[in-house]
Amino acid sequence: MSSAAEAGFETLTLERISEVVAIEHMAYDHPWTERNFADSLKAGYNCQLLVAGPALLGYFVAMQGVDEVHLLNITVAPLYQRQGWSSVLMEGLAIWSRGQSAQCLWLEVRAGNHQALAVYEHMGFVRVGRRKDYYPAGSGQREDAVVMSKTL
Repeated sequence: MSSAAEAGFETLTLERISEVVAIEHMAYDHPWTERNFADSLKAGYNCQLLVAGPALLGYFVAMQGVDEVHLLNITVAPLYQRQGWSSVLMEGLAIWSRGQSAQCLWLEVRAGNHQALAVYEHMGFVRVGRRKDYYPAGSGQREDAVVMSKTL
């Protein structure tokens, strides 16, 4: 595996969406589609890849609002999970957000995703609300989202 010194950010392009979608399918039961990513690019959202050489370590998609940034998707490829790359992705997002004069970051996370909740809380996010039945959960079921925020 490449060292952190060799890792860097690249903007997602239409040509690389298929790579990202492949990771989505490995990482999630309810992955984003090619269209979700293409629409995000078309809308002008910040879509960044974290790469080290030829390896795609992860990515994020974020939407800028007035004085805030909303994280829509963040994923570390399963092969590279538990190696600290989520922190690198989040720090990259925070740096970009500050550059856009954002005062806070917002995100939603599945209520049952205890690992992600713990990671976000460790990064300084606080729980500020809940969205009932926000996520699909299979078999016609839905799962609540925990809304989290972090002041920059």
